[in-house]
Amino acid sequence: MSQLPTIEELASQLEAVSGAAEVSPDAPLQHIADVDSLDLMEWLYGFQNQYPHIPADESLFADLDDTTTLRDVYAKIVELVPAQA
Repeated sequence: MSQLPTIEELASQLEAVSGAAEVSPDAPLQHIADVDSLDLMEWLYGFQNQYPHIPADESLFADLDDTTTLRDVYAKIVELVPAQA
């Protein structure tokens, strides 16, 4: 089983880098106070370092709009996890 963080862990990590009081998995990212694109890039950089086997990059946020939630981003990450041989 490939190591994959839970959506709650990702929310906590985004809270840590952004300083946001709360990041709900189902709240639109662009509507969360204190979360901006730089925070998302910093969070992504941390994710890449922590999970180098998952080929996540800026394309996770390519189609970010005012309805995109962390749960949407998480679904993309799950799809990127390499299949176990």
